[in-house]
Amino acid sequence: MFLDAAEQAVTLLTPLPLVITANAVIGRRWAPHVAAILAGLTAGATFLLGAFELTGPASGPRNPAGVDIGYMVTGLIAATLVSKPVRERLSRYLPINPDNPVHSLALVLAVIVFGTQVSAIAFTDVLAADLKIPPLNIGDLAAQELPFAVMAFAGVGLYIRRSFVASSNRLGLVAPAWWHITLALGAAGAFWSLGEVSVWLGQTYTPDITAKVQHTSNHLFGGLVAAPAGIAALALLPGICEDLLFRGALQPRLGLLVTALLFAAIHTEYGLSFDVAAIFLVAIGLGLIRRYANTTATITCHVVYNLLASLTIVGPYQHGAHVVTAALLGVSAYAMWRRRRLPPTSGSKQETAAEEAVR
Repeated sequence: MFLDAAEQAVTLLTPLPLVITANAVIGRRWAPHVAAILAGLTAGATFLLGAFELTGPASGPRNPAGVDIGYMVTGLIAATLVSKPVRERLSRYLPINPDNPVHSLALVLAVIVFGTQVSAIAFTDVLAADLKIPPLNIGDLAAQELPFAVMAFAGVGLYIRRSFVASSNRLGLVAPAWWHITLALGAAGAFWSLGEVSVWLGQTYTPDITAKVQHTSNHLFGGLVAAPAGIAALALLPGICEDLLFRGALQPRLGLLVTALLFAAIHTEYGLSFDVAAIFLVAIGLGLIRRYANTTATITCHVVYNLLASLTIVGPYQHGAHVVTAALLGVSAYAMWRRRRLPPTSGSKQETAAEEAVR
C-alpha cells in the first residue's frame, strides 16, 4: 500500500481531470486525436515519474531501481496505445472502441495501474512497508475507497453525457431479481470458504509469508475489526466502491479477465502469497456475477464476503455456513436453469441496462 490514506486518495483521483475531459469530447470530430493526446500525456508522466525517482535517493524497504525502471517500462508500454492501430488490434479482444477517448484512456490507465502495482510487488517488501503505515480507522478507509466510486461515476460520464439514472444503469446498479440475491449470498459463502483454503495452503506451504501477511493485516485492520462500526465499514466501503469501478465501470470495457487482474493487483497488502491468488479467483467470480446478473448483485456478494472475512466463524457455525452456502448456490443454479428454459422477454429493465452497458 505504501501511502497513507490521504496520499492514496490524491493518487487515485489524479486522473480525474483527464477522465472528465475524455467524456466531454465524445462525439466531436477531433475526439480520436484527444484520445491519443490523453494517452500520450498519461504514459509520458508515468515514464518521467520513474525516471525522476530513479535519480533520487533510495528510501524504504525496497529496491528503488527495480521499481523505478518498472515504472518507466510501464510508461513505454502504455505509450504504444497512442497508436490507433494498436488500439484497433486490441479491440478484437476487448469490447472497446479505439476512437473513443474514454475507452482509450481507460485502457492506458489500466496498463499503468497494473504495471506500477506489479513493479511495486516485485521489487518492494510490501509487507514491511505496510507496517510503517498507522493502523487504519474508518476515516482512512473512506479516504481510500470513496475515490473508486468517484472514478466510476466520472468514467461513465455522470452529468456530462449521462444522467444519474443512466449512469447507474451503465454501472449495472439495477433492481436485482430474487435469484441474483441468492446467488450473491451463496457466492459470498463460497468465496469465504476459498479464503479459508488459501489460509490453509499458506500455513502449509509458505508459513513465513502467511505469518507476515497475517501480522500486516492485523496491524492495518485490527482496530477496525475490534468494533461493530469498523466491521461494517470494512464490509460496506470496499464492497460498494471497488465494485462500482471494477465490475460496474471497467469490466464492460476491459473484459472479465483484465478487470480481475487489475483487482488482484491493487491488493498489494497481501504481497506474493496464496491470498493474492484467492483474490484473483474471487474477482473472476464477481465478474461472472456481473456478467450474468448485475453490479447490485456483485456489491451484495462483496459486502457479505467482507463481512464473513471480518468475523471469526468456527465449530458448528462454520459447518452451518458451508451448508447454507451449498443450499443457496443450489437454489440459484436451479433458478438460472429455469430461466434459460423460458422464452426471452423484450423491453425488460435488465435488457435495457444490458444495452446501455455496451455503449
